[in-house]
Formats: sequence, structure tokens, C-alpha cells
Amino acid sequence: MALLSDLAMLRARVAASGSRLAKRRLVAEYLRELSPEDLPRAVTYLSGRAFPASDPRVLNVRTLPAPAATASPATPLALADVARAFGDVAEAGGTGARRLRESRLRELAERASEAERDLLQRVIYGEMRMGLSEGLVLEAIAEAAGVASAAVRRAALVTGDLTAVAALALGGGAQALSAAQPRVFVPLLPMLAEIAGDVGEALAAHGGVSAMEYKYDGARIQLHGDGEGVAIWSRRLSDVTGSLPDIVDIARRDLRGAPFILDGEVVALDAAGRPLPFQELMRRFRRVRGVEAAAGAMPLSLHLFDCLLAEGRSLLDEPYARRWEALERVTGGRRLAERAVISSAGEGEAFMARALAAGHEGVMAKELQSTYEPGGRGKRWFKLKTALTVDCVIVAADRGSGRRVGWLSNYHLAVRDGDGWAEVGKTFKGLTDREFTEMTERLRALATEDDGYTVRVRPDVVVEVEYNEIQKSPTYESGLALRFARIARLREDKSPAQASTIEELRHLYEHQFTTKGRA
Repeated sequence: MALLSDLAMLRARVAASGSRLAKRRLVAEYLRELSPEDLPRAVTYLSGRAFPASDPRVLNVRTLPAPAATASPATPLALADVARAFGDVAEAGGTGARRLRESRLRELAERASEAERDLLQRVIYGEMRMGLSEGLVLEAIAEAAGVASAAVRRAALVTGDLTAVAALALGGGAQALSAAQPRVFVPLLPMLAEIAGDVGEALAAHGGVSAMEYKYDGARIQLHGDGEGVAIWSRRLSDVTGSLPDIVDIARRDLRGAPFILDGEVVALDAAGRPLPFQELMRRFRRVRGVEAAAGAMPLSLHLFDCLLAEGRSLLDEPYARRWEALERVTGGRRLAERAVISSAGEGEAFMARALAAGHEGVMAKELQSTYEPGGRGKRWFKLKTALTVDCVIVAADRGSGRRVGWLSNYHLAVRDGDGWAEVGKTFKGLTDREFTEMTERLRALATEDDGYTVRVRPDVVVEVEYNEIQKSPTYESGLALRFARIARLREDKSPAQASTIEELRHLYEHQFTTKGRA
């Protein structure tokens, strides 16, 4: 029986260690001694989760209640006790559910020591910090099992669940890991694409032939079905099934070949069938009440472009061309992304022109032999878009974190508004490490205020900013925000007075609706 106190002590020892190697060894030694029953619980809590990734339950609480002043730890808490309490909290429903959740968590808090309460609070909050991360836990699993980290990492990507991987690694070693398969209703990270400058670049990387698909201005989804149930996850692996009943109906009515896992995009449409802006679509994704009415008022179109699992068989290691054939079988040829296999720049440019004329973002270019790598990004898939740019002035910058510590690296972007400035977004994308260093020195010399996190600067640096779309925004007084802003280049040739204006942005915002619908 694994005790919570041992896990709390491990976390303290990891936090006190300055070496990643030492941290990994501490976690590996701990995992190696656990029973098969306690191993998944420990991995889950060490990863900053209340439940494994394969478990759809959520706590729906923000904090651990404070124990009564007279409370003192009695019987030691086991990991199994925590799992039962978390299960009770997640499953509480109906009248009195809130009171039951709080009561159950308070019981847990009153049985826990101060160090254990701190650990539980971090699990509820969703982040361990102090040197513990999923990446470190993954490496520790590999060390505990005596297998290569790459084998554990691949199994984690394929299964989508680190707790399942821990059981495979410590129970069956490298052989069990190599046999890991995706599981229906356990979401996988989506495969990602690099940016290509033009069609010719994509064709050269793909050996002269590439499959091009419309890049829809919608939201990426992953669709799972087993013949009875259907579930849908967003790009960030949030369960959005309840918000998309119309897509659930399509899956139940039109798709076959279950169990299946499909990759695709949903697009919001106006009454004329034209794509609505991304911001309007997000209202559907966030809605938890009045879902059916919203589905009627804002219908969605489904565009599927990949098949990861069909008839219960993994297709991750199959080439793109075969996965597309499987997708055609599952869909019966319906609701597929617009697609063409091209072998010349002229063909690709014509296809892209059709995508843009239809109001979409651009196109994807995919190598016919490419396998599906969950979470991977590379030249096997490219995205091509027509860049939209405005000239902004940097008016403030936030101090960086992670690998950007020491730099001023999240830039507040503004356009001219009469004699002043209207903020329209932030970005940390587009600069090299050397440019981050140079920009940090330059902005520090322009500093006018510093609250310890954000440095306000004299508006002097002009940057050309690429963006995907201009959105309405309640965050900024300007009422507008640049979506997916990225610094394309410094405009040393321009003075702040030559930056874009808020009037220009308003015009560009309205111009979007020549090809997009308006909600």
C-alpha cells in the first residue's frame, strides 16, 4: 500500500535537487517499488492530474478546503484513499453535489499533513512545479523499466496515456511498449505542419508529388467512435462532445468501420453556407447551455482528412495514401476535405487560389508516404497561407519564462490611434535567440515603467506583423485583436508615425466579410 506521505516526501526531495538526472533517479526509484495497483495512481498525481488522461472525469473544484483548526492527521492516507475521494468528488451530482464535494475534500484535508495538503492542492490545481513535469516522469518511467526513453515517448504519443505506458513499461518492458496501440476514446496529440514559403518548396521536400488539401478556417477535432458511443476532442484535447451534437449525429448516421479515430476540422457556416470567422465558431465550442439551439442557429460543416484507427486497427504507421483510402471507406466518400494530388507548382497554386476564393485559410501539402506522428511536426506536412500583415509598434513587453528567461520576449503590439496608440495583441513568435537578446537590450533602453513583470516602453520600435484574422476583442479598448500574430521582420525603415492605424484595422476587419459570413 503506497502512502501519500511517501509521495509528498518524494516531491520535496525532487524540489530540493538541482540536477535533472538526480530528479529522474529519485522518481525512478520510487516507481520501481510500487505495486501494479498503485503505479498508475502515482504517475497520475506526479503528472499533476487528478485522473489519468484516459479517464474523462474531472473534479470541478479549484481548491482544497482548509481543515478544521482542531483537525490532526489520524490514519495515514494511502494513494487509494485519495483516488476514492477524487472519484466521489467527480461523480457527485444533483441536489447537494457541491456540499458533498466540499465535505469529501475536507475529510481528505483533515486526514492529511501540511506537506500532503500542499501536494493535493497542486494536483487539484493541475501542476506540480518544482522540477516535476510529465517529461521528467516519462524519463523516470524509462529508467525504472530499464528501457530507452524514446520507446516510452513513442508509446505515450500512441496511447495518449502516460499511466498506461508506465504499466506497459514496468510490466512488459520494451516489447510491450513497441506493441502499444491507440485506443478509442483516449485522445492523441494531433500531427502538426511546418510553414512552407510556396508550393515549390513543398513539392521539392515531397519528391515532386504532394497531396494538397484545403486548410479550413475552423477548429481541429479528433472524432472517436466504437459503433455505439461517439466522442470529440479539440486540438488541445478538451472533450467538446457535448457542445457539438450535430457532429455527433453525423458520426452516428454516416460513419462506419468502427472502432475508428478520425482527424478533421469543423467550420461554422452562415445562412448562405459561407465560413464564419473562427471567433464565432469558438462560441459553439465553449457553449454548455442552449447547445441544441446554437446548433440550429450556427450549423457546422465537417471536413475529415485523416484516419488513425479503423475497424480497431491502428493506421499510424501506414502511409498517408493508405490512410486516405481507409478514410474513404469509413466515410463512404462523404465529408472529406477538398483534396488534389499535384505534381507541379502551377497545379498547386491554382488549387490554393480556389481555397482562398472559397474563404479558407490556404492549403495543406502532405507527403504521400508520410506516417502519422502524434504531436510531431516536420516537412512531411506543410501549411501554405497568404500572409496578411500590418505594421505595429511595440509599447510594452513581458519578461519571458522557460527557455526565454532573461529576455523581454512577449511583445504588446499597438497601432496608431490619433495621437496615441491602440493595443491590438501580443506575440512572442518570430524572432531568433539573437534577435530576442538584441530586442531586450533595445527595449530596456526605452523603458518608462516596470512593475516587475511587464515593462512599458517608449513607442519607437516598428515591426511588421503577420496575422491570420482580425477579431472583435473585449480585452483591448480598441475592440480588435490580431489572431495568431507573429513578427515577420523589424521595420527599421519606418518611424512610429508610419505604423498602421486603427482605422486601417477596422477597414481590414470589415473586408474579411467579402469572403466570410457574418454572425
